Amino acid sequence: MKLPLLAILLTQAWASPRAKRSSFLWFGSNESGAEFGQTNIPGTLGTDYIWPAAADIEPLVNAGMNIFRVPFLMERLVPDNLTGAADETYMADLKATVKTITDYGAYAVVDPHNFGRYYGNIITSTSDFGAFWTTVASEFTDNDLVIFDTNNEYHDMDQTLVLNLNQAAINAIRATSATSQYIFIEGNSYSGAWTWTTTNTNLANLTDPSDKLIYEMHQYLDSDGSGTSSTCVSSTIGAERIASATTWLRENGKLGVLGEFAGGANDVCEEAVVGMLDALEEGSDVWLGGMWWSAGPWWGDYIFSLETGGTAYEYYLGVLEGYTPGAVATGSSTSATATATATATKTSTTSVSTTAAATATGTAAHYAQCGGDGWTGPTTCAAGYTCTEMNEWYWQCL
Repeated sequence: MKLPLLAILLTQAWASPRAKRSSFLWFGSNESGAEFGQTNIPGTLGTDYIWPAAADIEPLVNAGMNIFRVPFLMERLVPDNLTGAADETYMADLKATVKTITDYGAYAVVDPHNFGRYYGNIITSTSDFGAFWTTVASEFTDNDLVIFDTNNEYHDMDQTLVLNLNQAAINAIRATSATSQYIFIEGNSYSGAWTWTTTNTNLANLTDPSDKLIYEMHQYLDSDGSGTSSTCVSSTIGAERIASATTWLRENGKLGVLGEFAGGANDVCEEAVVGMLDALEEGSDVWLGGMWWSAGPWWGDYIFSLETGGTAYEYYLGVLEGYTPGAVATGSSTSATATATATATKTSTTSVSTTAAATATGTAAHYAQCGGDGWTGPTTCAAGYTCTEMNEWYWQCL
């Protein structure tokens, strides 16, 4: 990363002490839903998948968030092959969602949520991958608030292939007239910050003629870093898991963003989340912000739901508000208002958790979670609804 861009970005972010003002350039959430129903492709809008609406996004914008990552499926966007034409309806819905976000003045991250795969097979053709990105980027060339995320969480792939796919995406995007937008680069091993320096070191060799590459890492705080448990390893695990990635970014002159993070609604996880975000801010010379996983209209009682009324919304929103760009903070973690909000909402969250536990052996309500990796709650839905696989981590009553 050239120093002029770094200087510009840090000026934008206003990297002042944490006790005065948040130094992040970006802080927001994922807006999940369009990638749901991965076992039913193309599926039916409103039955298998959903797009977030303005009503879903506006409460988080009002909380100060200014970036929203929009996951979608490549197979729905280009259903025949990666070099084929886009499905007009799905593309129109993606563009409408992006417009909704950017009309608020927020950034929209366009995220093919495919783990480096297409119809379940590892993508091996860099030319095909480039063709896909030509199709996508061509639709957003005039919107500087759009950010291109090359692909969600490459994993179990040849590392040179991950490098080459990322470079192919960069080349294809820049070959359109999309030269002013940022590109988020993801890595192998689920793009984990805690494994970045043992897996993704060759990605330092990526080049961009526009010099606007940002390295997107993800970090969860449960024992295996999968984000499937509300139990965090310790109250310090957040800061510990990003430490080596921070060093790598500095040593290589790169900039990073935490594209996914979350923690359970409990004291240990809250301390871990706050510690991680404080460590990111202390490293604001290389870290530009983060995005919670996840908001979205169909998350129901998902343990990390930042949708209005969701578990994380009730427990964490007050904490997260203290890290939004320009937010004034009076302490080491959150503003006085945010701290008061977080404390006040713990009571309601406890009630939600108690209710969930009481129904663990019963039935799940409409839109509630009913299965997924690590799920121990009810797997039978209320009358009239079916437990439907959204992805391997989340099944929902629809």
